[in-house]
Amino acid sequence: MKDSKIPMRIAMIGQKGIPATYGGIERHVEEVGKRLTQRGHEVYVYSRAHYTKVRGRYQGIHLIRLPSVNTKHLDTASHCMFASIDMIFRNFDIVHFHALGPSVFSLLPRIFGKKSVVTIHGLDWQRQKWGQFASWILKRCEYPAIRFPNRTIVVSKTLRDYFGSKFSTKPDIIPNGTNLPVFREASKIRRKYKLEPGDFILFVGRLVPEKGCHYLIEAFNKVATSKKLVFAGGSSFSDSYARELKKSESEKIRFLDYVYGDELEELWSNAYIVAQPSTLEGLSISLLEAMSYGRCIVTSDIPENLEVVGDNAVPFKSGDPDDLSQKLELLLGNEELVRSYEKRTKQFVTEKYSWEKIVDSTEAIYKEILSAK
Repeated sequence: MKDSKIPMRIAMIGQKGIPATYGGIERHVEEVGKRLTQRGHEVYVYSRAHYTKVRGRYQGIHLIRLPSVNTKHLDTASHCMFASIDMIFRNFDIVHFHALGPSVFSLLPRIFGKKSVVTIHGLDWQRQKWGQFASWILKRCEYPAIRFPNRTIVVSKTLRDYFGSKFSTKPDIIPNGTNLPVFREASKIRRKYKLEPGDFILFVGRLVPEKGCHYLIEAFNKVATSKKLVFAGGSSFSDSYARELKKSESEKIRFLDYVYGDELEELWSNAYIVAQPSTLEGLSISLLEAMSYGRCIVTSDIPENLEVVGDNAVPFKSGDPDDLSQKLELLLGNEELVRSYEKRTKQFVTEKYSWEKIVDSTEAIYKEILSAK
């Protein structure tokens, strides 16, 4: 039993690494990790050498850079294996695995006298980038994600209901969070991308099939508007899909690749509306960020998205470009309606999805595990 007042040594495994450049799990680990560090705990994040170039420490977090077999199917598995072996020889109190695939290693810390936690960020086997065999393997990872660690966390009520009905258990719910936004004038995006405030519809995320970008393009092409459609994101082992999307590139449909820092803040600050057409999510950090900036959002009606926005966004039928085009047309032709949604979103998300509250909950679970007999 460990005194709950003594600082904990915590390892994070499964993420690509930090600083987060793309990926919701990476952002989650960075935001939680730096706050745990600020509270006096020692946090160690295992990072893949091809993703993380920073060495030593980042915002107080210890970075352990290890290699991986950087291919679509072996990147995560190989890195988690190397990290889990390395973990055996370090004096960690908690080893926290992120995502379904990495959860298969969560029994190993317990064998060597450490406590383990798994956070399930989504049903990865449903992602369209995986072939039939890879999806089958990932689905088999649901059992270890629930049964191997000391505690299992999910990021949404939808996921808890899924695992509750399948395994007769209720994992803890700790959602993703969002920071207070930094509002910026459109100086860099005006100069670099020729984008004016309120002159574009924005999508932020990876260009992968489950994000539904193809539906957004089809819907946008049916709407008569002078505004642009802007994609801020790039491929994630989905090059052929991204190339297919970019065939639609024109003066009105723009692909900016991944955008970070000040430029991304300018995009959030100056978008007319934000579109979230995904067909699969865990709990979207991009959706939370759009709300924190007080943007009007049009989103697919999958349960994971509706759970986040409540009645503070404009839903459309998932996978239906005709319905999406009607909702876009409604918002493009009614600025007053857009402004009414903007007033509602920011307060809603900052009250419900504070990173500080999320770290409170995560830290509490760690302490409960360590204090249990």
